[in-house]
Order: sequence, then C-alpha cells, then structure tokens
Amino acid sequence: MEHSYTTDLTGKVALITGAARGIGRACALALAESGADIVLGLRDIHSDEGLAIEIKALGRKVLSLQMDISKISEIKAAFEIIEKEFGRLDILVNNAGIGPPNAIEDVTEEDFNYTVEVNLKGTFFVSQYAGILMRRNKYGRIVNLSSQAGFIALPTESVYCMTKAGIAHLTKCFAVEWGKYNITVNAVAPTFIQTPGTEEWLLNEKFKNEILSKILLGRVGIPKDVASAVLFLSSQASSLITGTTLMIDGGWTAQ
Repeated sequence: MEHSYTTDLTGKVALITGAARGIGRACALALAESGADIVLGLRDIHSDEGLAIEIKALGRKVLSLQMDISKISEIKAAFEIIEKEFGRLDILVNNAGIGPPNAIEDVTEEDFNYTVEVNLKGTFFVSQYAGILMRRNKYGRIVNLSSQAGFIALPTESVYCMTKAGIAHLTKCFAVEWGKYNITVNAVAPTFIQTPGTEEWLLNEKFKNEILSKILLGRVGIPKDVASAVLFLSSQASSLITGTTLMIDGGWTAQ
C-alpha cells in the first residue's frame, strides 16, 4: 500500500456541500489549490458568490449543483449529474449545516425538524450516495463538519449541539462499515469561526470577549484554519486516520 506525506489531490474529484461562503468556500478553494476538481453543492445554485470563477482560474474543473441537503430528491439528482460528468467521487466534505439560536422552551417542532434534517439527515444521505461511488473505486475520503458544540453545551443551541454530537458519532459508524472499502471517514469540530454566519455574534464585544476567554490560543478562528485540517483529512497524508473527530477549537475543550 502506498504511503505518502503529500496533500496533493491532482486527479481527485471533491464535493463540498454548503460551499457558497464561509468554511465551505475555504474548503473548496483549499482542495482546488491542491489539485482537485470541485463539485459545489449549493442550496441555491444561482448564488455561489463568484466561487466557481475563482476555481476555474486555478485551472480546475468545477461543477455547480443545486443541492438543498434537506431534500433527498435534490441529493439524488445531484449525484446522478456527478456520476454522468465525472464517473467518480473521491472526496466529500459535508459542510452544510444550520444552527439557529433558540431557548429550549421556545423551540418549535418545525425548528427542531429542520435543524435535524439539514445537519444530521442531510449529512447521512449525502454520505450514503457518495459511498456508492467511492465503494465502486475502493477509495474515498469523507470529512464531516461537527463542532465543539458537539462536545460542550452552548446556551440557546440545544438542537444544534445535539446534531453536532450526532455527527461525531455518525462519523465512527460510517468509518466502521466502510473501512473495508478503503474509505476513511473523519470529522472536524471547529470553535467560533469568523464567517458571515457568526458575524453578528462576534460584533458583540461582550460575547466576543467571553469566547476569547475560553480559547487558549487567544483568537477566534478563520475559515482557513478549518480548511487546512479538512485538506489534511482529504489527502493521502491522513491515510491511517479514520473514525476520529479533530478539534479545531484553540484548546477550548481541553479545559
């Protein structure tokens, strides 16, 4: 078996869900810069905010697909196109997720169901479809987006925390079943990252200072902090790592 220190992804095809902005965008660019052709799974195919153009400028093939991962029909249709266009999928980054804040007593059934549908159900079924292609080629790298919220409790984020804890354990379940096909399945668990989705929170100085008091390295993360770890777990450099969740939290959960 070939062992390599390299993170070169030349010749690989990678799908990133929720790719339009923030962490997903950074992951797509990191994998493209390392040589992979990129499939962008987008909740709205018309709003990639120029990402496809950036990837093409790197000399990579790029395919933008409509993929609201709360809808199984859109997942299925997207994978039919991936198979037709590329005939393979080597890397999947399950980035799409939501985390609307709400006190426990105010969570509605609709709120609960939608968060679970996107974060857990969506991750499960995108992985299932990806696995069909990966098993055929006896090769695959799946990287799920968990969160430090899956390991600690955050106020007003009970449903989000639950789903991210679920993703960490689901990662182990997939790893156990698919290791025999040379498919590794891992997760990353970031702390607060500066993205459009967290901008409003981090503009609150009191909140930001409270966050910084818990991060041993003294700074909030940026999308590249996560994308670098995702690149590692997507490459041959991590070929003997599966079923694990890598904390990208500046030491928060070490305390």
